Amino acid sequence: MSKTIVVIGAQWGDEGKGKIVDLLAARFDIVVRYQGGHNAGHSVQVGDRSFVLHLLPSGIVHPGKICVLGNGMVIDPKAFFEEADRLTAQGIEVSPDRVKISSRAHLILPYHRALDHTSEERLGNEKVGTTLRGIGPAYEDKAGRRGIRTADALVPDVLRSRIERNLEDANRIIQAYGGEKLDADEIFNEMLRLTERLGNFISDTTHYLNVAASEGRSILLEGAQATLLDVDHGTYPFVTSSSTTVGGAICGTGLAPHRLTGVLGIVRTYTTRVGEGPFPTEMLEGEAELGQLIRERGREYGASTGRPRRCGWFDAFATRYAAEINGFTSVALTKLDVLDSLDEIKVCTGYKLDGRVCDSLPAVSQDLSRIEPIYATQPGWKTSTVGTTEMSSLPANARRYVEFLSAQIGVEIGLVSTGPERSQTIVVHHSALGSWLND
Repeated sequence: MSKTIVVIGAQWGDEGKGKIVDLLAARFDIVVRYQGGHNAGHSVQVGDRSFVLHLLPSGIVHPGKICVLGNGMVIDPKAFFEEADRLTAQGIEVSPDRVKISSRAHLILPYHRALDHTSEERLGNEKVGTTLRGIGPAYEDKAGRRGIRTADALVPDVLRSRIERNLEDANRIIQAYGGEKLDADEIFNEMLRLTERLGNFISDTTHYLNVAASEGRSILLEGAQATLLDVDHGTYPFVTSSSTTVGGAICGTGLAPHRLTGVLGIVRTYTTRVGEGPFPTEMLEGEAELGQLIRERGREYGASTGRPRRCGWFDAFATRYAAEINGFTSVALTKLDVLDSLDEIKVCTGYKLDGRVCDSLPAVSQDLSRIEPIYATQPGWKTSTVGTTEMSSLPANARRYVEFLSAQIGVEIGLVSTGPERSQTIVVHHSALGSWLND
């Protein structure tokens, strides 16, 4: 049965999308990344082997699956080949036969990384907490019609002229803030070598995906970051620079909306955030020790940066917001086992601002930083759930917790992850997600 499913994080990222996409990929022909760059970090555990992916879709670890880097992405060629070479050394085939890069995707160049550093320094105490990999400045150039697309870069004269033009402005900013002037010839020569190698991977992926969908091939669209980091709908300005929601999947691939047959939201049993920005349910003050316990049990350190993630209670209010924006068909709940040792578990069911209950997520980040969460407390289960594969085998309180979250989100929970490996998973077979896995 032909299907096109979008996988989207429902929180601030790091929900475990890598494992879920890896699990689903076996049932799909094509796996596609549609936005972001190598600021994403998706981890896939297969037995005792671990794969960390930044640009390539998680489906790359499945032999024979076609992987696509869509037009909505920004791609650092150097980072792409570092990842490709690392995976090749791990026995994964990364070749033009398996990997297709959109001719309309934009490139990240060395001056984008320099501008990223400069931007954060200029913001001072109001810094966003970017990964400093040039993602934001590359998207700025795209929106400002200064960007260099992969197809443009294959024409040396075009590549050189655009580097020279863009670097003239970039150097003014870099030098104004004490940075070292970059050399256009050095950048051109480096990028020419990389883009010549990249050329074999570049094609019209929009046409390829639409033909594939028309032929009945199944397509899995893998989002990076998450809903609350969306440039429009997230906790602006503490967001990423791309559209991380279902709309971004349409724009970032060129597939028409009617092609989509389902949307899968990924959430943890608790919440984390990396970098700056409001986090209403963060475990602070008297809960800091508990936050550290969850960080260690859940191995909550950034796959891209190694930065420790901020930890907090499950935010059902924000997750309902994500479900509303994306129209989730089903939800995958990850890291249930991380909560195994807790006596009780808090869930944020609503927000108060200045004593008033909020109807919707506040748009102003300063308001979000003053939110008073409304909590409901659920009993813990104090029993290991690691590796459980049937819902009926979970402790009663763990089942009740899953059911409570589903009711709060307003969407079915079709999968519960009980560990990092593929096999450590509960699939609810009568769910929409269960049907996608069983097709």
